[in-house]
Amino acid sequence: MPTGPRAIRPQASVWFGDRAPGARRKRGPADVSVPPEPSSATDDSETVKRPGPSATDAVEAGGSGVPAEPLVRRGEPEPRVRRAEPSPGPTLDLDRIVRTTIGMLDEQGLARFSMRRLAAELGVTPMSVYWYVDNKDDLLEIALDEIGGEVPVPSDSPDADWRQQVRQVAAGYRAMLVAHPWASRLIGEYMNVGPKATAFSTVMRSIMRRTGLPDEMIPGALSTVYQFTYGFGTVEGRWQERCRAAGVREDDLFEEMSETARDHPGFHGLADLVERRGRASSLAEVRERDFAFSLDCLIAGIEAMRDRAHPGV
Repeated sequence: MPTGPRAIRPQASVWFGDRAPGARRKRGPADVSVPPEPSSATDDSETVKRPGPSATDAVEAGGSGVPAEPLVRRGEPEPRVRRAEPSPGPTLDLDRIVRTTIGMLDEQGLARFSMRRLAAELGVTPMSVYWYVDNKDDLLEIALDEIGGEVPVPSDSPDADWRQQVRQVAAGYRAMLVAHPWASRLIGEYMNVGPKATAFSTVMRSIMRRTGLPDEMIPGALSTVYQFTYGFGTVEGRWQERCRAAGVREDDLFEEMSETARDHPGFHGLADLVERRGRASSLAEVRERDFAFSLDCLIAGIEAMRDRAHPGV
C-alpha cells in the first residue's frame, strides 16, 4: 500500500503541482559548494584550523558524523586542500533512478523494494535520491508511467481498422503486465495520469470513436478492453512469477495440476475441459488461443452494441 502522502490522500498524484518531474528543483547533490581555501594562518601563535571534511562527508564515509579537523602548527607548511574528485560512475539523474527502480521491481518484486535498497544499487546515499523525488510513492508512480510507454500506441489514422488496433493494444498491454507483474497492483493504487498514460488514453479514445459507438458508451467500451486485458495479463504475470520463485517450469506445474484435477471427484463435471487443455502442446498455446478468442468476443460485443444504438443504419 502507499506509504507516503498517498496513504492519507489517495487522490494526490506526482503529476500534479510542483512535485511533477518536470517541475523538480534544479539543484542536485553535485551542486554543493566547497568552502574557499584560506590564504594564510590567522594567528602565528595559535594552532590554526584548516578546512577538513564536513559532518555530512564523515557520515557518508561511514564515520561517526564528527569531522576530523586537520591542524597546522606554527612554522609548519600549510597543507594543500584537495577538492573531491568527480565520481567515475554514471551521473545520477531521474532517468537512471527510474530505470534502476524498474529493474529492481522486476527482479525482486514490490514487497522487497525500498529507497535504501535503491540507493545501494545506485551506489549513492538515500538522500541523494530524494533530490529527484519527494518520496517512494512518487517514484513508483513515475515508474508505472514509464513502463506504460512500452505499450505500442496505434496510429490515429481515420483509415485504420479499429478492430485490429484494439487487438494490438490489448496484446501490448498484456505483454507489459506480464513483463512487470508488480504493475498490476500499482495500477489499482495510483491515478496513472502521467504523460505516457495520457497520450495513450487520448489515442485510444479517438480509436473507439471510430467504432461508431455513441459518445456516452465509449468509456464503458474502453473499460471493457482495459479490464479484460488487465485481468488476463495479471493472472499470467503472477503465475509466471510464482513459477520462477519456485524454480519450476510452467508446463511441468500445469501438467501436474491437470493430472490432479482428472483424479479429483470435484472436477468430474469439468473432465472434458481439463482433457482438451491437457492435449495442448504448452500452456502458452492455451493462453494464446483463449486470449485471441476472448478478444474476438469483445470486439463482436462492441459491434453489437453499436448496431443496437443505431438500428437500421
